[in-house]
Amino acid sequence: LFELEKLLETKKEMLSHTPSIWPTMGWVTSVFGFRTNPFTGLTQMHEGIDISNRVGTPVVASADGIVSDTGNDLVHGKLLVVSHGFGMTTRYSHVSKITARVGQKVKRGDKIAEVGMTGRTTGPHLHYEVKLNGIPVNPMRYILN
Repeated sequence: LFELEKLLETKKEMLSHTPSIWPTMGWVTSVFGFRTNPFTGLTQMHEGIDISNRVGTPVVASADGIVSDTGNDLVHGKLLVVSHGFGMTTRYSHVSKITARVGQKVKRGDKIAEVGMTGRTTGPHLHYEVKLNGIPVNPMRYILN
């Protein structure tokens, strides 16, 4: 009975740390996979999905985890990375404001940022990525709500 309880507790923890909700409300304007880059016109891999909405729309953690990185670069603008354990990370890019700090524990549904238009972008949106062991996977496979 003890072993069964331990197994169920591990499964429960794994499920709470697996992305499963929309990180923000809005419209999916670009999907995961190869696409024409709107700036270069060349075909390239798009490693996440783009969800368009107004600047300032809340962005939430899609699963329990720890904020492992925040940053700002010319392409992704302001960005935030959450490490969920079990080899899983999520990245939230082009945000206007980051409301979580590195090292902070977050729960699924906690506000961590706001939709923005930072970096190289054609309009306000959230670029959302899911990586498993460092390899990009389709985030739509993890959205259950």
